[in-house]
Amino acid sequence: MKKQGLYLPEFEHENCGAGFICNLNGEKTNQIIHDALEILVKLEHRGGVSADGKTGDGAGLLIDIPHEYFKRVCKFTIP
Repeated sequence: MKKQGLYLPEFEHENCGAGFICNLNGEKTNQIIHDALEILVKLEHRGGVSADGKTGDGAGLLIDIPHEYFKRVCKFTIP
């Protein structure tokens, strides 16, 4: 791999356990959720659990929840 932006190939190594999915076109579809869940399933062998063997390590999905939605459903005023 060649040097590009902040990426430095000398720091490239195997055994990475990360996945990232996004829609570069801004298309709203739930397929991205299915794809993200598939990544989590495939990374389970990487030890996505804490030392107690019961709780998670924080792996999961981050999704954008529109501010307008919160303003509509919350029972208190949101600026």
